[in-house]
Amino acid sequence: MTEHPSTAPAAARRGRGLLIAAPASGSGKTTLTLGILRALARRDVPVRGAKSGPDYIDPRFHAAASGSECRNLDPWSMPPERIRALAAGPGLLVIEGAMGLFDGAPPAGRGASAELARILGVPVVLVIDAARMGHSVAALVRGFVAHDPGVRVAGVILNKVGSSRHERMLRHALAPLGIPVLGVVLRQDGLAHPARHLGLVQAEERADLELWLDEVAAIVEEAVDLAALARLAAPLPPPAEAPTLPPPAAHIALAADQAFGFAYPHLLDDWHRAGAAIRLFSPLANEPPPEADLVYLPGGYPELHAGQIAAAETFRRGMAHHVARGGAVYGECGGFMVMGDGLIDGEGHRHAMLGLLPLETSFENPRLHLGYRRLAPLAGPWTMPLAGHEFHYARTLWQKGTPLFSAADAEGRPLPPAGIARGVISGSFMHVIDRLPPDLEPPSRTSSLHQEGRAEA
Repeated sequence: MTEHPSTAPAAARRGRGLLIAAPASGSGKTTLTLGILRALARRDVPVRGAKSGPDYIDPRFHAAASGSECRNLDPWSMPPERIRALAAGPGLLVIEGAMGLFDGAPPAGRGASAELARILGVPVVLVIDAARMGHSVAALVRGFVAHDPGVRVAGVILNKVGSSRHERMLRHALAPLGIPVLGVVLRQDGLAHPARHLGLVQAEERADLELWLDEVAAIVEEAVDLAALARLAAPLPPPAEAPTLPPPAAHIALAADQAFGFAYPHLLDDWHRAGAAIRLFSPLANEPPPEADLVYLPGGYPELHAGQIAAAETFRRGMAHHVARGGAVYGECGGFMVMGDGLIDGEGHRHAMLGLLPLETSFENPRLHLGYRRLAPLAGPWTMPLAGHEFHYARTLWQKGTPLFSAADAEGRPLPPAGIARGVISGSFMHVIDRLPPDLEPPSRTSSLHQEGRAEA
């Protein structure tokens, strides 16, 4: 007898979930997660993806593979109630971890993928890069199984296995542990996905994306026991009420294309539910912003399209008209750079940008800036402490003006103030993720203000 949805058990209506993790980055968990999502979707299994941590690239691939929108679940930036609310939904939730299973922010590893497993009560499937490993695989898995009693490693997938002989050796070593080997993927060319300095090439940049996803799914279907993997999934906890981030304006014009692709779906959903009207436009298509209270220029890869942005006269005139009418502009990372006077690309060519902020940035001699940030607004559209993330290689050659944020790192250590605010025009390199969780102290609103106008080496 088939249960009517309204009478089905609440746990079934909530859906089930599991976490795909690894001992370290580079083990192949992204590719295997995409193959699992696409393979299950091809079998008409209701499946959706989620990504651990502050990632803009992988969720686009998850969405393409599964046919369902992917959410970021970030236990550094989000309280447990927020994570449970974002994870809730029907079907099977396959969460891709970040870095190694227990790797998080300093000093204690807050925000690790393992924290998601504890918050949601879901099991972990560990992807092992076995290319250069034999019997030692047992010691590795045993350590991950025993490390945290609150995290249940329920199965392993052996990746980059060299031969049937190699597989027999690995299975023999793991047999005494009683941990199911859910799949064995042989080492092969063609699975790796091209990358650039911020991670994978964006999903919409691959003309062969559907073909590649189907090829990966075929490999996974051959190598992984998908039915056994799905049976491991645990019921997701009921959604909880969680505070959201209010919209920065009532009417928002959002730049959205390959140069401005890094806007978090959970924030856009927050703003829609709060009644904000969000209209999209494409600077790369030389479109002016639609009429709005605020133009939001999110991050992305403007350095790869700097010449096209500089030549987009309709876009530039539309932005100037918006500002002349008193409209606000807010930019993050790549959007912040486009708001400046000029951007120097990796080949050393300078491109004139919008000139809305006194700022010059460069990708010559790139330098990595990376980490979670605690942010206290000093100006701009935000009114509460924020959790953010910084990840870019651009250098600031010079900037002037009032800082947008007081900032501290993940450990709460003060950083120089971030960004620039000129009236209702503001931006910074910080990607805002959510409200700052209540257990994290915001930085002082007055610290390091003497840094105004500093140059970054």
